[in-house]
Amino acid sequence: MLTHPTLDQLHALSLHGMAKAFADIEAGGEAASLGHAEWLALLLERALGNKACRDNRSVLYQRVPRLFSDLALARGDGRHPRLLRALGRVDLLILDDWGLEPLDAAARHDLLEILEDRYGHRSTIVTSQLPVDQWHALIGDPTYADAVLDRLVHNAHRIDLNGESLGRTRKPGRKA
Repeated sequence: MLTHPTLDQLHALSLHGMAKAFADIEAGGEAASLGHAEWLALLLERALGNKACRDNRSVLYQRVPRLFSDLALARGDGRHPRLLRALGRVDLLILDDWGLEPLDAAARHDLLEILEDRYGHRSTIVTSQLPVDQWHALIGDPTYADAVLDRLVHNAHRIDLNGESLGRTRKPGRKA
């Protein structure tokens, strides 16, 4: 493994906590027993959301299916504009399980509004088991898909993982 270039890249991206975790894992002897996906999972677990919280940044984790369900309910009871504003203002929005189901018209619109409010001002992390080249079809409407993907991939740092899902490889009794 090329330790120094990786550490340099992490520092260049201002991921200093992740760089420290990288060095700690390697120095602690854990490295030899971990696969690539496990390495990355440990790094992400130690730096991004947790680091943002430690830096007094507001962080919100949302599973995408539940987010769109909550937004649909909020549309009916009058909380929709307030919920969209809150999603737009949080410093780091983590959208997990993107791509489990196609978006309907309301979800497409809500997603574009959220990303538009955040674009250039706030950070968004999207996790998905669906390859990025399939996201356009998932979004559905080509105009919305272009607009959403422009806001998501412009200035993005993409990390593609290969291998088994960490959920399938965890040993019994080990905490998630």
